Amino acid sequence: MEFNKKNMPTHIGIIMDGNRRWAKEKGKPASYGHKEGAKTLEKIVRYANKIGLQYITVYAFSTENWKRAEEEVKALMMLLQSYLEDYSKRADTENIRVKILGDISTLSNGMQKSIQNCMQRTKDNTGITFNIALNYGGRDELLKAMKEIAKQVKENVLQIEDITENLIANYLYTKGMPDPDLIIRTSGEKRLSGFLTWQSVYTEILVMNKKWPDFKEEDLDEAIIEYQKRTRKFGAN
Repeated sequence: MEFNKKNMPTHIGIIMDGNRRWAKEKGKPASYGHKEGAKTLEKIVRYANKIGLQYITVYAFSTENWKRAEEEVKALMMLLQSYLEDYSKRADTENIRVKILGDISTLSNGMQKSIQNCMQRTKDNTGITFNIALNYGGRDELLKAMKEIAKQVKENVLQIEDITENLIANYLYTKGMPDPDLIIRTSGEKRLSGFLTWQSVYTEILVMNKKWPDFKEEDLDEAIIEYQKRTRKFGAN
């Protein structure tokens, strides 16, 4: 697929919706949908790296997802840990850098170890940065940032006058990264569900009716082409 290289998005976010519904339609448990969704994710990240995207951020598990059935959450966490352990090796050979966005302090010790190993192993890779939003919530991210800034003010490290948009951005999980140019949500749902709340204020949004396990490289092509047709005004006329 030929893109306008002068108008490529730098950062794409994906809300990977529809795994459970996809599995249900096939008479399978939710865990089957999540496993197939993980295969799709690996394929899409590899393709995004191939076409030269610099950042891709996917919504893997939100702070609200803990409300799901215990059995499903446990299976999903096991899948995510296995995915990190296995994928870190292959991501390394493919020059992909993996980062986790979210509060990992409440995760199991095994999961935290897998996360740290994966990030450490791939930290010097120079290809696409693959962000996995795990135990992530946009409001939770902002709350943690505000508390840390308030602490710095209380300790006279910062003054109130020092608080700017750039300073706040430096207390977020995405510190040093550009805001997403495009967010894709699959399965037809038309909401952001707390995904990159601060970072997405001027992000282009594309809703696709295809469920995540059915998402293909061609669908990413289609999303990029749609993005390139749009005029981003950032509040201007």
